[in-house]
Amino acid sequence: MALPSNMRLKGHRTFKYIHKNSKKYYGKLMDLKVARSNPKILISHGINTNILDFKLAITVSKKISKKAVIRNKIRRRLHELFLKDFKKEYNHIPYWVLVNLKVGNFFKNESEFFQEFQSLILKIGQMR
Repeated sequence: MALPSNMRLKGHRTFKYIHKNSKKYYGKLMDLKVARSNPKILISHGINTNILDFKLAITVSKKISKKAVIRNKIRRRLHELFLKDFKKEYNHIPYWVLVNLKVGNFFKNESEFFQEFQSLILKIGQMR
């Protein structure tokens, strides 16, 4: 199950803004960048609905795996994990979150990988 389109971050300006103006949370296998939403950026991309909602992006680099199938599988599983624990009342918190995966063997430490993802998301206060 993929992340709904109204919760996805889009556009290079959005990612530039997050890289520049974010608070960073570091883990062993991934990093989280959290920034307050900036509606002006989304309006310039033609997105006018759900401007102040919580939005998420997960980036999986080719350093994780050269195969797009594997990278997409990792991304989809993280989306599922996020949506399983995400509370609907948090949807109107104006934060944008970018998850960057570090180099490592995902399939070796799969349970540790998902635990770290949940703990980092809990740090930003978006889950139970």
